[in-house]
Amino acid sequence: MVKIPAFEVEQWMDSYENTLGVLNIAETCCSSISIDQLVHFNTDRRDRARPIIDLSTHLTYGPIRGSDELRRNLAVKYNEDEATTKSPAPPLSFEDIIVTQGAISANHLVFYSLLRPGDHVICVFPTYQQLYAVPESLGAEVSLWKLKEENGYQPDVAELDNLVKDNTKMIVINNPNNPTGVTIPKETLEKIIDFARKHDIIVFSDEVYRPLFHSIEPDSIPPSAISMGYPKVVATSSMSKAWALAGIRVGWIASRDPLIIEAVALARDYTTISVSQLDDQVARYALSANVWPQLLLRNVSLARNNLQLLDQFIQKHSTVCSWVKPTAGTTAFIQFKNKDGTPVDDEAFSKDVLEKTKVMFLPGSRCFGHGQTSSFNGFVRIGYVNETETVRQALEKLGEYITENIQ
Repeated sequence: MVKIPAFEVEQWMDSYENTLGVLNIAETCCSSISIDQLVHFNTDRRDRARPIIDLSTHLTYGPIRGSDELRRNLAVKYNEDEATTKSPAPPLSFEDIIVTQGAISANHLVFYSLLRPGDHVICVFPTYQQLYAVPESLGAEVSLWKLKEENGYQPDVAELDNLVKDNTKMIVINNPNNPTGVTIPKETLEKIIDFARKHDIIVFSDEVYRPLFHSIEPDSIPPSAISMGYPKVVATSSMSKAWALAGIRVGWIASRDPLIIEAVALARDYTTISVSQLDDQVARYALSANVWPQLLLRNVSLARNNLQLLDQFIQKHSTVCSWVKPTAGTTAFIQFKNKDGTPVDDEAFSKDVLEKTKVMFLPGSRCFGHGQTSSFNGFVRIGYVNETETVRQALEKLGEYITENIQ
């Protein structure tokens, strides 16, 4: 029997997000929208009259790898981004993309398809627990590539020389990063890709928070890792975070390496025959040329406005909390300290805040520490791109709690 540890983020969310009256700033999706709202992001007024879902469609399994239209829309989006970032890569084809049931399924499928017992994986840390726990459960050895607060949580590529082994199969990155909200710049990506190419290593980039780059200059936005001119790169993403459509459960895997795509497709037959045709229709509508720019603008604007509120909160309570300010995504990693400067017990802190104020966030050491002593003591992860009024109320109540209990 495969030994799988508790998925701490999901366990915490499941335990507390339905608390009566909760002010949930643990949520990491942009404030979710409805089908009715999605229609209004379409700039083609004539097209608005067309139902998003064709109710006459016979509900067969549908296209096994995802509809051609959805995959073409995704390929166009990657190619447009590559044109902006002057990528050296050839255009991405829709055949280089496989649709999955969310990014969590995409990530698992990448590991299940490409790793074997005895392989070695290098994974950035902190990051989403799945990215190192699943490889370990498959019998791979995982070395954590630790991101340091004093370096702005930027990966130090020079450390790869000490982490790499003869059996290293994969380097796993998460860009933008969860939980820190930090962006790996193009220059660092290039160095990671160069290292991987030199050692013939697959680079797996979880890009589920892309393209929500809200606090970075447009000419500094990095390309997707699959756009760096190295075929042995695989990227995943979904409609959940940056596109505010978590409920349709649509994600994808993209790679320019046909061997990777075919390996994924072969393994996928055992886990996912196809994605719901209804979900596919909603996703391809949202990513159509007349819709996605307005939807993304809405989410970027929401992120910027809410991040400003969070920044003001941090400044007001700077004697007891600190952070590396996020540049992208929806999450911030914040450390809280007691009056004497020692880190709070973040799990007890999170529970007490929830009990007394109804404000919910995640404890860093439990949800991102991977069982390592002193990893991220006092840290909590806050998701700030939900409804602005929710963020405002939550931070107001959290501020009152801090004044009464810490400061």
